[in-house]
Amino acid sequence: MLSKKKIIIFTGPSLHGDEARNILDADYRPPIKRGDIITALNDNPDIIGIIDGVFHQQPAVSHREILAALKKDIIIVGGASMGALRASELDDFGMIGIGYVYNQYKDGLIESDDDVAVTINPINLEQLSEPLVSMEYNFKRMVDNDIISKEEFSKLLEVAKSIYYPKRTYNHVFNNVDIEKEKIDEINKFLDEHGVNIKKQDAIDVIKYIKSL
Repeated sequence: MLSKKKIIIFTGPSLHGDEARNILDADYRPPIKRGDIITALNDNPDIIGIIDGVFHQQPAVSHREILAALKKDIIIVGGASMGALRASELDDFGMIGIGYVYNQYKDGLIESDDDVAVTINPINLEQLSEPLVSMEYNFKRMVDNDIISKEEFSKLLEVAKSIYYPKRTYNHVFNNVDIEKEKIDEINKFLDEHGVNIKKQDAIDVIKYIKSL
């Protein structure tokens, strides 16, 4: 029975633990950093979910510790952020990758941790900047919906990529891109009404997948 399984999930800005708990009751822990898997092994988990993790503030979770857990036949599922990156690197060894961001990494369409990195409030894990992967996802949808042209898409993405991730917000992009204000108003309207937080969507899919096991 699922209720008897010990499940540890590392999450944060992509999907807050309180919200995740509405989908699945588990041991939710802050974004993963190096050494957290080794610590988690002391609790004899059956399943470990990796969603969010630290990138630059502290050493990131290592491949070696994930491999050590996999060798103990622990199921490890990743997606959305750090989990997607590590799953794309270790799925040949048994780590399970879920979601859009994982597939972007797996297909080589994104390569850097900068694509998913955000700044967070250390107190409540609130996201303070916008991940590049979500911006690109929404800009592509605007092209598909004839809100912006492919040229405007390229301009927006170029500016977004040029901004260091802690300062990357939609407003910062719009204030620095060479696009008419009327068009920016249309873009903002689309984001307000149809914008997708793709990392959150993937995080929910990770939780639902784990629940199905």
